Amino acid sequence: MHPLKRPAPAPPSSYLLSTYLPPSIALVRGQGSYVWDDQGRRYLDFAMGIATNTLGHSHPYWVQKMQEQMAALSHCSNLYGHPYRESLARKLVERTGPGRVFFCNSGAEANEALVKLTRLYGHDLTGAPSKKYKILCAQNAFHGRTFGGMSATARPTVREKFIPLLDGFAFGHLNDLKSFVDLTDETTVAILLETIQGEGGIHVADPQFLRDIRTLCDEHNLLLILDEVQCGIGRTGTFYAYEKSGIQPDAIGLAKGLGGGFPIGAIWVSEKYASLFTPGSHGTTFGGSPLACVAALAVLDTLEQEDLLTKVTQNSPPWREQLQRLVNQFPHIIKEIRGEGYFIGLALNSSPAPIVQRLQQKGLLVPATPSNVIRLLPPLTVTAQVLAEAVALIETALSEILDEPLS
Repeated sequence: MHPLKRPAPAPPSSYLLSTYLPPSIALVRGQGSYVWDDQGRRYLDFAMGIATNTLGHSHPYWVQKMQEQMAALSHCSNLYGHPYRESLARKLVERTGPGRVFFCNSGAEANEALVKLTRLYGHDLTGAPSKKYKILCAQNAFHGRTFGGMSATARPTVREKFIPLLDGFAFGHLNDLKSFVDLTDETTVAILLETIQGEGGIHVADPQFLRDIRTLCDEHNLLLILDEVQCGIGRTGTFYAYEKSGIQPDAIGLAKGLGGGFPIGAIWVSEKYASLFTPGSHGTTFGGSPLACVAALAVLDTLEQEDLLTKVTQNSPPWREQLQRLVNQFPHIIKEIRGEGYFIGLALNSSPAPIVQRLQQKGLLVPATPSNVIRLLPPLTVTAQVLAEAVALIETALSEILDEPLS
């Protein structure tokens, strides 16, 4: 039987917990910027695993390195060493600044480790039980679905059925320094921010706001922690999205695009605070496995070998101009464009669900956010021609919607 004509899978409700709506298509193959479903239909993939497949699908260098490592050693416990974990940590430190790295499996795990860092820091400052434990976060942020991640996320739909959550979180407003100043008191230990809010609607932290937050943290001896799980690893045209602000955070959470499609998460902690983690204070079974580290090393190598950050910087402005023309053409549908580089949101005037469905029918896959925003997340390997193809598909879909009679 041809691999693209395999029988449809059993309905998800038969065997899987209903944590997601039943999928409308089943994907079986990917190449570059495209994927194919089990009926043989091709789609342009601008979801990319939610900003995960940095190099697109089946990048030959990434596949080669993964195949070689799978045949050699796929996993070993962190009780033992392997060369790729040290190599990957060194590359991240060279990219970021003096510090140390811990590897885990996801963005939620990375953020959970960062919450533990703040507790270790508060304990170090004041002793046990710590009197400094409050973390200031931003409204509209999303930091994962662990209890630490949910506690750092203000969205009621994420939190409400799991209360009581962890104590010690308060919420200011992104790009509103005063809201964070007003929340700062003797119990505050850190400020945790997404440099660009992903699930919250592609809201970008203003560079001056980040500089002012850095100053606030310095004045009050607070940790500044940045969640770059979705916006990092070159997606904005710089390796980290915060780089345009010129600041240096005290810790960073990474995942998604780091592995190019293979699960890996990481935190970088500056040298000043790295010693807070000691043997036994944190751990992981699968984090930092040889296979995961090789996947990430292949991503970092390809960023350099193919000069992908430069390509993002060159291709994103004309692409954004094309998208802006759609805003001008369909003002009743699209409110505005948000984001930077290849981390773009189309903010809509109504629910994105019908448009996402229509785009899928036209052959373009895009993810939506809970806040009426469609995300466009192409791989960093995408060409200008493919970016233009996506714009054309969006224009066709929106034109059809406008031409349809009102029901």
